Amino acid sequence: MVKDKKVEYEPVIGLEIHAELKTKTKMFCACKNDPDERHPNVNICPICTGQPGTLPVINREAVAHVIKTGLALKSKIPEITKWDRKNYFYPDLPKGYQISQYDKPICLGGELDKIKITRVHLEEDTGRLVHFGHIGHSLVDFNRAGVPLMELVTEPDFTSGEEASAFAQELQLILRYLGVSDADMEKGQMRVEANLSLKPIGAKELGTKVEVKNLNSFKAVRDAIDFEIKRQTKILERDEKIVQQTYGWNESKGETVLQRTKEESHDYRYFPEPDLPPMITNTELVKEIEAGLPELPSGKRKRFKSEYGLADNQINILVNNKKLAGFFENVASELQELEEGDRKKIVVLSANYILGDFLGLLNEASAEVDDTRITAEDFAELIGLVHRGAITTSTAKEVLKEMWATGKDPSNIIDEKNLGQVQDVGELEKAASKIISENQTAAADYKKGKEASLQFLIGQVMRETRGKANPETISGILKKLLR
Repeated sequence: MVKDKKVEYEPVIGLEIHAELKTKTKMFCACKNDPDERHPNVNICPICTGQPGTLPVINREAVAHVIKTGLALKSKIPEITKWDRKNYFYPDLPKGYQISQYDKPICLGGELDKIKITRVHLEEDTGRLVHFGHIGHSLVDFNRAGVPLMELVTEPDFTSGEEASAFAQELQLILRYLGVSDADMEKGQMRVEANLSLKPIGAKELGTKVEVKNLNSFKAVRDAIDFEIKRQTKILERDEKIVQQTYGWNESKGETVLQRTKEESHDYRYFPEPDLPPMITNTELVKEIEAGLPELPSGKRKRFKSEYGLADNQINILVNNKKLAGFFENVASELQELEEGDRKKIVVLSANYILGDFLGLLNEASAEVDDTRITAEDFAELIGLVHRGAITTSTAKEVLKEMWATGKDPSNIIDEKNLGQVQDVGELEKAASKIISENQTAAADYKKGKEASLQFLIGQVMRETRGKANPETISGILKKLLR
């Protein structure tokens, strides 16, 4: 008897990503939008707390942010959009409904990293529940209620947690480059939800969808999706059915946890928001926003490769840190008077120092580029001194630390501390001769062909000259003396 062939399944995954927008005020009122406010229920008013008789007013800045995001993602901006009421009850939803967008969002379509985007729409955020287990109660903070919340919905184009996580990271970077959201996942400013189903490989009909909500880190996005793929696969292999439900992610246990039965769109009883008219898109505003779009991460990566010849790992670190990339470009601009051949070489040298010693100083101090006393002009001067051989690499490290501590320019530091490179050949030969006489065994070993012994002797001469000699020059002198 022939056994039935085991059915193999493939995942079909789509994402819904929410991002709190960086605006001065909330979505429909004049209350301050301050994610760092620590005191509860300070930035509230009758509108965002859902008091009877109040009317919402659309935040123009929030609308412009969504349009900007859509244009960056190659979305279409329809001429007319409208607002809808999404009805559901939850303790931190003061009105008992959320003003959102259903069938006529601000942005339609688009693409990012070959993943198709269904829509980008605008709504208001909920409040926040604060749980106090020791007193057995949960309290509500409405500071976040009414904050502009952008939602991006993708097509089900993902096949793994790794792909979904990479997409979310790139989107976060784009939102930061656009200046529309800080998208800090630890602060809840960006939240990811995954819709996932399995189907037999090659089948056209999709399986039953399960939603995993409120993933608050890129690791959680990857791990939750991968876990859910395994969980659903085991269910199907037992010839059981997947139930459409909503799950959360338990980080400590490394597993998804059932929360509730999944709602359908009709459960929310969407209907047009009666307090807000349909919104006609200002085409001049769209053109103005499009003309002002900044260079996006993908474009910056390509340019850093072609213009500066940086390595891929260097490019990724710089592009992922917008301020550091800006500092690097300012330094490169200061070095532009050099000839093209030398310029690329010296710019790569500057990148090495920025991503090595300079970034190390920033990390050690938990500081941002804006916090440093070192200017791009002074940093470029330091790189020029290294490039010309005026100071050694070890001296450059010492000078950079002093620049960090005092804000002084490198030339003054070198003069004050007498750190200039020793150029006198006679003085270097004298130091090399002394080291050879003190290390006869190493000298003999080099003559026998042991290159490591030469490196040892070079290090000793560098120490003798307090790091102010050029290692290549020392190497030549030692080889000459050891013939």
